[in-house]
Formats: sequence, structure tokens, C-alpha cells
Amino acid sequence: MPDCVKCSVVGADLLNNARLNKGTAFTNEERSEFGLHGLLPSNVQTIDQQIERAYDQFKQESKSALRQNAFLNGLHFQNEVLFYKLLETHITEMLPIIYTPTEGKAIELYSKIFQRPEGCFLSIDQPLDTLEETMKRCAKQDHITYIVCSDGEEILGIGDQGVGGISISTAKSNLLVLCAGLHPHKILSVGLDCGTNNQDLLNDNTYLGLKKKRVRGKQYDEFIKAFVNSAKNAFPNVTIHFEDFGISNARRVLNEYREELCCFNDDIQGTGAVTLAAILAALHISKCKLKDSKIVIFGAGTAGTGIADAIVDAMIHDQSSKQDAISRIWLVDKQGVLYDDMSDDLTPAQKPYARDASEGKDDMKSLSDVIKKIKPNILIGCSTKKDSFDQNVCEQMAENHERPIILPLSNPTKLCEAEPKDVMKWTKGKALVATGSPYPPVENNDDNKIVISECNNALVYPGIALACILSKSSKLSNKMLYAAAVALAELSPAKEDESKGLLPDVEHVRSVSTHVAVAIIKQSVEEGLSKNENIPKGEDIKEWVEKNQWSPEYKKLVKE
Repeated sequence: MPDCVKCSVVGADLLNNARLNKGTAFTNEERSEFGLHGLLPSNVQTIDQQIERAYDQFKQESKSALRQNAFLNGLHFQNEVLFYKLLETHITEMLPIIYTPTEGKAIELYSKIFQRPEGCFLSIDQPLDTLEETMKRCAKQDHITYIVCSDGEEILGIGDQGVGGISISTAKSNLLVLCAGLHPHKILSVGLDCGTNNQDLLNDNTYLGLKKKRVRGKQYDEFIKAFVNSAKNAFPNVTIHFEDFGISNARRVLNEYREELCCFNDDIQGTGAVTLAAILAALHISKCKLKDSKIVIFGAGTAGTGIADAIVDAMIHDQSSKQDAISRIWLVDKQGVLYDDMSDDLTPAQKPYARDASEGKDDMKSLSDVIKKIKPNILIGCSTKKDSFDQNVCEQMAENHERPIILPLSNPTKLCEAEPKDVMKWTKGKALVATGSPYPPVENNDDNKIVISECNNALVYPGIALACILSKSSKLSNKMLYAAAVALAELSPAKEDESKGLLPDVEHVRSVSTHVAVAIIKQSVEEGLSKNENIPKGEDIKEWVEKNQWSPEYKKLVKE
């Protein structure tokens, strides 16, 4: 009985089981069979009626986004299917509540507003040989195919949040279910508690994590290694998603394990792929080629170097040499353009992009100087330095190129390099713009409204996750990431109408994720990385992917 679910619990225990609970939607037959008469009002309702009620309750909390976040979390603990169906129905409105920016505030207050645990808590102080059993216990005997983990060091632009980092893992997991149809019972959200350097948390009596400075060095590396090995042993073919690790560990950990198993860092690879997609869509309009472009990236941290790597891989795909591709990218950080005589201060990710110090650094002390001398056609902001793309910078971009590509990606909005309306005003409507946070449409000079796309990782990483799971890929290759970016760019509304966004609206994220997943699966098969022999060929792949996606629908319960 494929549309039925076996159930061994009855009565109040069933109503308290979020995975099985239907609330007022239990049929009279189910109420009789599972001892629910008297525990529910007599009127049997549809899920649509339940959504109407839940949405009204959500709107009643409209004065506080944090209270709306708490309401949705409460619904998740009560009725899993209804939670995801409500989000699916109102995705554009609710995405900022269950993820950035509201989830960031909830994470900051994690220990103060804590009510009940969710996910798997692993501590660097626990015996390493207990990690596997701990994860199995938290997985509730489910066949886990995807793990989202965070050590909480660099959360959503708000820094070290210690044990509160578990909530970024659970938030990402919820988006994987919502956006790509991953089965909620096959994802494990993991918090890796390694201490915290956030003194406010260490001084807080309510703080729930380890009350110690963040552990680094050999002990940290041994903990991560034990975690990865335990995950592989407990859940064969699992994909591990590293989220919001600090700059000193994010790329290092990814590089350590990406050849060993299928793993992914959204801050590096997801940001790179979605930004590359926006660039490819914009280049289609500007009639420029990527391999002929000059790119300035303002902010050379995890995101900035991840974007640079994605661009280099794309240029190599277009027959550029790696050396030539790197030469077309200028990384600018707090010390200015990165040069090779700064090597002691550069991270391993930054060093390949360091310019020859003989290029004339004295001429490029400010971002404006860089734009004036380099004349880039693409300017990307990952600096969290508000208003750094000022009028002078934007006017120079428009003076140098007919359709400059300007991407102020820092979020939240209070940290954005420029307001889209200002960019459009200063470039006289010439700029092609996408941002890291949602913005309303901007009126252009001809009174047309220009849609400003949000360069949201949620447009790409759910599809990547879905593809890794279904293909059973042994690793996530650079070519698979490039395939994801190209697939997303193919869906650009601006290709048909330049007033539309460079990227699809998040409202369509489910179909976007399917499209992205299909492209990645094909690439995995082509490279010989897929271990799934049941993948169909040709056009049948999309239908096969859709059949393997989970949807929030009530199933008939039958006694086990």
C-alpha cells in the first residue's frame, strides 16, 4: 500500500507524534481505529482548511517576525505535514521568517528562547567512539541520506553563535524539504559544539553550549575526522553539507574530505554557483563573454573566494587557461587589492588571486581607484561594508561599460554595499543588478519597473542536495557545480524580458530545484561518479526525479 503509512501508536501518543499527526484531518475511520474519538473536535477538516486557520494564526503574530518564527517552529513540532504545506503555500512570505534574516535573530537568542531540542548535538568533549551511536540514536533508525552540520563559528553574518549553530542546520534542512522535496526523515541536522569565542555567550548563565573558548588545532581536526568517519559508517552513501564554518576551517575542511565522500559547503560552493548563474544571465543581456570579462570582487572572505573559484572554473570550461582566468579577477579586501607581497596575511584561498606587486598598487588604494584603473564590467560585493558601492563607483562602472553588472550581495540589507534603487539611478538604468537580500522592484528612467533578483543560495543548493542523493555520487565535482549554475541561468526571466529578474523568483524554487538536479545528475553520470544504476536516460530523468521527491500530503494510516 504505497499511499499508506504503518502506525503503531494510538490516542494521545499519536497526536503528539509530529510525523504522524494530522490533527483535525484524521478521518472518522482513523479516529475509531486509533482511539482518537473524544480527543479531537468532531468536525473532520481538509488540509486546506487547516492551512487557512494556521495562516490566520501566523498573521496574528505579524508585529514580530521572531514570534512568527516561533509559531512556525511550534507547528513543526506539532504537525510536520501541515508545517511544510503551509510554507509551500506561502513560500515567498515565509522564507524570510524561517531563514535569513529572522532565523539569524533566533539563533542569537537560541539559549534564551530554547524550549525543546531539535537535531543532533555532538560535543568535542565527548568520547570520539560515541559519535556514531549518538547520530544513530538521533536519526530514530531512519535511513539518513543527507547531513547538514555546523560548528556555529560564522553564522549568517552574525559571527560565532556556539551551540546555537544547530539552528542553522535545522533551518537549512527545512529548506531542503521545502525547496527540493528531500524526505524530512532522511535528513539529519547536526550541531558540532567546539566551544565559542563569543564572550557574551560565555558570560550568559542561560547559555546551553560548552562554556569554553573555541577549540582549534589537532583536537578540532580529530573531532571533525571522527564525525565524518562516524557519519559514513552509520549512513552509507550519505552526503555531508558543511554550513557556516569559520574562515580558517571552511575551505580547509571541505578540501580535506571532498575527494573522500560526497560533501558540500554552501557558503563556498553554493554562493559561487548562484552568483555565477546571475553573471551568466546578465552576460546574455550585455552580449559579453565571461572569458573576456574583468571582475572585481569586493570582500575576499569565504563567499568572495568561492565566487572567484566558480568564475575560474566557468572560464576554464570556455577554453581559457587557468592562469588567464585568474588574471581576470581582482580580489579587494580591507587592505585593498590583494598582492603577492602580502602572503603572510593571505589565506590559502586568497593566495592564487594575489596580483603581482609590481602592477602599481599605489594607483589602487580605494575601490574607486580600482574601478578607474581596471575598468571591470562585473563588480561583486561580499564585504558587508554598507554603501561601499557609492555614486562615484557606480557612475564609473556605467561610464566604462554599456551594461555593467553590479551585484551587491552582502546581507542583511543593513550591510549591503548599495541600494538597488541608487545603483539604477547612478547608472541611469544601465546596470544589471542582483542582490543578496530581497528588494522591491525599482522604477527605471522610462517608468518601467525593474525586478531586482535575490541571489539566494536556496535557488541552487537544494537542487545540488537532491542530485547528490538520487545519483549516489561518490563526490561533488567542479563540473557538477558548473552544471548547476548553467541550469539555473537557463531559467533567467530576464532572457525574455530585461525588466524581469536575472534569476527565477523563489516562488518557483521547487521546479527550479528539479531542473538544477536533473542537470547535475546528468553530469555525475557523464563523469562516472554516479553509483546509482537505476537512473533512466534522456528526457525520462526529470520524471524520475519528480517521482523521488517528497511532498507534504497526508497518507492513510494503517495499524502496524
